[in-house]
Amino acid sequence: MNPPQGEHPSHRDDPPQRQRRSPENPERLYILTGEDTERAPLDLVTLIVAHGEAPPSAEPEHSVVLRLCSTPLSVAELSAYLALPFSVVTVLLTKMLGADLVQARAPIVRSTLPDRSLLEAVMHGLQKL
Repeated sequence: MNPPQGEHPSHRDDPPQRQRRSPENPERLYILTGEDTERAPLDLVTLIVAHGEAPPSAEPEHSVVLRLCSTPLSVAELSAYLALPFSVVTVLLTKMLGADLVQARAPIVRSTLPDRSLLEAVMHGLQKL
């Protein structure tokens, strides 16, 4: 018995193929970044913290970043929340750092945390009090 015309038996139960998402409006990305090629030395885990509220003259993207960064967020998280490429977010943050709207902080390095045995000793000492 032959399968019906136009339908291959191995493709009947396959999930639909996900299409690769292309930028819906590449001109928008250019407008956001401008011609500036200078970028701050930020990496994916650099923490960004807002200095306060957005001024009335702030661009919409800057206002969103300031609202999101009321608590520290990494550049990778910002990129995901804004649905923008890392390179575009880096250019936006460079402009915002220059305007002193945000502050960049180095991530907490695991080696700078206190030793677990020291923390346990302090905890046991406090429990004995």
